[in-house]
Amino acid sequence: MQLVVARIGRAHGIKGEVTVEVRTDEPELRLGPGAVLATDPASVGPLTIETGRVHSGRLLLRFEGVRDRNGAEALRNTLLIAEVDPDEMPEDPEEYYDHQLMDLDVVTKDGEEIGRITEISHLPSQDLFVVERSDGSEVYIPFVEEIVVEIDLEEQRAVIDPPPGLIDDRAEVASSRDDEAATERDDEAATEADA
Repeated sequence: MQLVVARIGRAHGIKGEVTVEVRTDEPELRLGPGAVLATDPASVGPLTIETGRVHSGRLLLRFEGVRDRNGAEALRNTLLIAEVDPDEMPEDPEEYYDHQLMDLDVVTKDGEEIGRITEISHLPSQDLFVVERSDGSEVYIPFVEEIVVEIDLEEQRAVIDPPPGLIDDRAEVASSRDDEAATERDDEAATEADA
């Protein structure tokens, strides 16, 4: 099975290094020297990692055959793809590979069905589940411990405890309550003004 493990960013310096947006929890395993990675677009690769280092909190990689800034810049926005055994599990029991989370049913703690995970979006601040609802709309659920309270791979479901407003239905309920409260305040204000 193939997994996207990084995206190449801009060139760094003049000797062929590139910045990398890491998309794996195990960069030392997937992005170490000697690793051969497929690419998207496929015409760019495969790429073999020659060296890697961390500079100012960013991972920098150099690939075999890329020796200057122009060569490095030509790789910008290329996705790096590793071949992974589909049965392999992360070392940390609280971590999951994207392919394990795809197509999980998402339900609330109360059993309300929300939808199915169709994508995992890796943002700088956090990961998001992109969940398709039965009506075709999408909802974004932060993959954080406070909201995603359980991942059950055997039952193929993710259990969430969403705060008010995260799921559309709850936002409508909250806004209709707010509208009712605003109407009551307006009525009270009008009664006081008449008095």
